[in-house]
Amino acid sequence: MTDEMMNLRALVEKAPDADILREMIGFAAERLMEMEVAGLTGAGYGEKSSERLAQRNGYRDRVWETRAGAVELRIPKLRKGSYFPGFLEPRRMAEKALTAVIQEAYIQGVSTRSVDDLVEAMGMSGVSKSQVSRLCEEIDDKVKAFLDRPIEGDWPYLWIDATYVKVRNNGRICSAAVIVAVGANTDGRREVLGMDIGPSEAETFWTDFLRKLRRRGLRGVKLVVSDAHEGIKVAVSKVLTASWQRCRVHFMRNVLAHATKSGRRVVSAFIATAFAQDDAEAARGQWRKVADQLRPKTPKLAALTDEAEADVLAYMAFPAAHRTKLHSTNPIERLNGEIKRRTEVVGIFPNEDTVIRLVGAILLEQNDEWAVQRSRYMTLETMAPLSDDPLVSLPVAAS
Repeated sequence: MTDEMMNLRALVEKAPDADILREMIGFAAERLMEMEVAGLTGAGYGEKSSERLAQRNGYRDRVWETRAGAVELRIPKLRKGSYFPGFLEPRRMAEKALTAVIQEAYIQGVSTRSVDDLVEAMGMSGVSKSQVSRLCEEIDDKVKAFLDRPIEGDWPYLWIDATYVKVRNNGRICSAAVIVAVGANTDGRREVLGMDIGPSEAETFWTDFLRKLRRRGLRGVKLVVSDAHEGIKVAVSKVLTASWQRCRVHFMRNVLAHATKSGRRVVSAFIATAFAQDDAEAARGQWRKVADQLRPKTPKLAALTDEAEADVLAYMAFPAAHRTKLHSTNPIERLNGEIKRRTEVVGIFPNEDTVIRLVGAILLEQNDEWAVQRSRYMTLETMAPLSDDPLVSLPVAAS
């Protein structure tokens, strides 16, 4: 112990101020690893013991990113079994999926300079095909179980949207649509309900996707929120007995594209007065007044407003406490943004299975994060009236 204290003191005295904390973390990590390995082998480093359980087998280098900066570690290896330091967090599932996608891209001969650089930066050179296969199988099983799980209970609100990725198909690089559905149940909790991948956002694709959700148990949907894709609108009317909410943000972009540059601020302020109303009837009345004001100078804009009234104001028929989360696809846009950020690292996917693997892992991670959040996305009291279960929807008796 005295020698260890002297070593630590020497580190503090010799290292520059900026490196002291990093050196101390490295020193402590080294001692922790030695203690853990001694417990696994039954003997200390260089110690001869009849009770020894395993032999050491050198070290492997790894950089540990800490808040104090990068710490270089030498992790002991064992001849039998394996050792991973308890204080290091194992790779998250999506990171494993990203690793598998990149390695599979190598195997299928679609590597690029950017992928080479990324592989080198992640220290993944020399990974064999069998290792990649085992890693892929582990992730695929978890993702499949997640995406095929039964959907239980009522889900009054459903947000659906799509994002696009590049996939190699029969030697050609194609654009593929990745569609995702997020729901809020009568407990006020959010979950990722499903995902699928197809060549485009055709009506048949959306219809098949919603039917798969129905077969897995989706029920009780009152409102579907999406952008103004005609395929979505038709599919919702075919498969679900629910209202459809056109994303207010997307609608405003379309409206302002028809307004003059100088008149955009005025048009935006006019339409916003309808959104500020307290109930659906007042909102519809104000909406028509705004359309009538726009009609003399901008008849096309007024006609667009007339046509969109029912779809853009559908959310006003639902509890006021929920409206800020219902009028647009913003809740799912953030999730799509994370998908886009992670998939752009890959660039071109070697096949559709790798897309499902990586995106499915990202969605599973997000779902787990929502599941452990203490606060509900919507309160139980405001969700109760939306349930199809008469026992749940009954008002609370006054005491």
